[in-house]
Amino acid sequence: MVYPYMLRVGALIVAVAMCTGLSTQAGLAQKTESHTERKILTKVEPVYPDLAKRMHLGGVVKVEAIVRSNGNVKSTRVVGGNPVLIESATDAIRKWKFETASSDSTEVIQLTFEPH
Repeated sequence: MVYPYMLRVGALIVAVAMCTGLSTQAGLAQKTESHTERKILTKVEPVYPDLAKRMHLGGVVKVEAIVRSNGNVKSTRVVGGNPVLIESATDAIRKWKFETASSDSTEVIQLTFEPH
């Protein structure tokens, strides 16, 4: 009999196995590359997840953010990235503040997690 938690654990193991070749050392360096029309006023750095630390995982998370006219992030949508790093990246981006504008905008942000 297959239990639901076994499927979740199996999916996590597959995701981790796919990403183990992306890093070589312990630690973290983060780079932010954004294709934004609006200036970023406040940037919150993502927290490097414990699982990623233990596995020495790195990778890129690409996020599309809808930014309100007042500069607050309204919503995020993951475009791609390492499943272990996605939650940390989106949590941080939701706390970012952008310059004000006359209307909402869509900003594409790429966060790179590099263990070393």
